[in-house]
Amino acid sequence: MAEPKAPTCQQCNDSLFVPVDPDARVWVMRRCVCWVAREQQDRIARAGIPVKYKHCTLENFDAYTPVLKRAQTKVRAFVEAFPVPPPHAGGKPGLFLQGLTGVGKSHLAIAALRAILQRTAVSGVFCDVRDLLRLIKTSYNHTTRMTESQILQPILTCGLLVLDDLGAERTTDWVEETMNYIVNTRYSDCRPTLFTTNYQDGPDDTDPNSLLFRIGFRMRSRIAEMCEFIDCDGADYRHLPPNFSHRDLVELAKGRRPFLPTRGRPARASLRDHGPDDKADLKWSGGKGGNT
Repeated sequence: MAEPKAPTCQQCNDSLFVPVDPDARVWVMRRCVCWVAREQQDRIARAGIPVKYKHCTLENFDAYTPVLKRAQTKVRAFVEAFPVPPPHAGGKPGLFLQGLTGVGKSHLAIAALRAILQRTAVSGVFCDVRDLLRLIKTSYNHTTRMTESQILQPILTCGLLVLDDLGAERTTDWVEETMNYIVNTRYSDCRPTLFTTNYQDGPDDTDPNSLLFRIGFRMRSRIAEMCEFIDCDGADYRHLPPNFSHRDLVELAKGRRPFLPTRGRPARASLRDHGPDDKADLKWSGGKGGNT
């Protein structure tokens, strides 16, 4: 006969509950710390963080440029203040990380997601935007078991969402409609959202490399109210050898074209979404589109 296994938790003997006051005549029970730790790990596992990014934390992020240091500081402040006040209370319950490829935007966003899941009871989801759109398209096939609403439900309702690589998908009416629905739903419900993008923010909607061209005025306006925009500038770590060092990053960053958001440039194209005064308030530092 096999001997019984020793309990993995000495505090609760694997019952998951411990008394608040062991000396009381009537015990009032609370969850054991082992249950709390297990729940934290389960929430992180359910968040869909890719294996490649499971190591990402704010502590192991290499902020080797002043711009990345500021970005790390702002992300850390967001984590420590979470949950932040909604827009109607003067807060911005989200972050928008923008910069060239390979500078660590996804690392920072996932690090924030992991840290918040570890210190709060909220649910969180990580999504690459292109993968999400492909998954939604598969739901239109009658042979698949998941419906579009089943796919979108956790995206729309989770306590914290990371939408990675916004704007990288090919722009179509369906893509624009789908992404606007996701962003607008979370905007209306004041649900915290983190975005990353490789595209520069500015009022020129004719440049294929601009954020406005990729996502449109309406979504950009929603995101501007939801999020604080954070610039990330540095080297593309994917161009470095496997065992690269901090110095390698610094040297590579020196020779890279800087990421310069184009918020001050005048718009060359007509505005698609107009307000009552026939001008679109784009909510960036340059004021209304078309103004100099």
